[in-house]
Amino acid sequence: MESQNTDKDWRYKLHAVIYGTHTRIGKLFDIILLVVIVYSIIVVMLESVPRFDVKYHRFLDISEWVVTILFSIEYILRIICIKRPSKYIFSFFGIIDLLSTIPKYLSFFLVGSQYLTAFRALRLLRVFRILKLVRFVGESNNLVRALRASRTKIFIFVFFVLVISILLGTTMYLIEGPQHGFNSIPHSVYWTIVTLTTVGYGDISPETGLGQIIATLIMIIGYGIIAVPTGIVSAEYASSKKNLKNVDEGRCCQNCGSEIMRSDARYCRVCGHKLTDD
Repeated sequence: MESQNTDKDWRYKLHAVIYGTHTRIGKLFDIILLVVIVYSIIVVMLESVPRFDVKYHRFLDISEWVVTILFSIEYILRIICIKRPSKYIFSFFGIIDLLSTIPKYLSFFLVGSQYLTAFRALRLLRVFRILKLVRFVGESNNLVRALRASRTKIFIFVFFVLVISILLGTTMYLIEGPQHGFNSIPHSVYWTIVTLTTVGYGDISPETGLGQIIATLIMIIGYGIIAVPTGIVSAEYASSKKNLKNVDEGRCCQNCGSEIMRSDARYCRVCGHKLTDD
């Protein structure tokens, strides 16, 4: 019984360090982790520069291996200290942590795969927890919900824009023709979309007066098109933002490692595990 309590005790403490930011040592761990991540990204970038790689190849290679081993140990510890490892392994951060670890090992079989370690930059998203910016994670969740709620309206709008682009592109093909660079209807539709989105590559342009008038109308319509989806998403976002309250300050579920978003939460919203005050 005593050994079971000891085992539970060290797992609990390890979980508080690795997943929690509410303790000093937990915050220190995550800050050190961020520094190592930034360092590893810089190493990968320098390794891709020929003159740096030739001069410091051995140092860069050793540094990358040291970081990879540290990340491997960290990944294993994250799995060990939670009761349901699969929740972490198949979570967003779990997959990112794994993908940021394996490229260096794959370099034994696939030449150049070590450069994929640049994906470790995604691990910097943990800075939201470290700097007590969990409320911004909540805001991002609100944005995702707003986009999801707006998807039907946005799809209809995009479909309408596509139809307009085909009609205007066909009209420009008939007016300008191949002699002015509008070689085909698809090419003309491409020009219309580029003009509508105000990108304006300038590879082709209308030469006739009527064509320039239509191009002007397309440009004006383009500015209106930008505003419509923004308004749709903004309305949904304002509506969903009203539901955001009681944001937590850095707790994680000991069972699955999920972020706890509410300060008054008693159970994990993902796995239903009863939360304890630590």
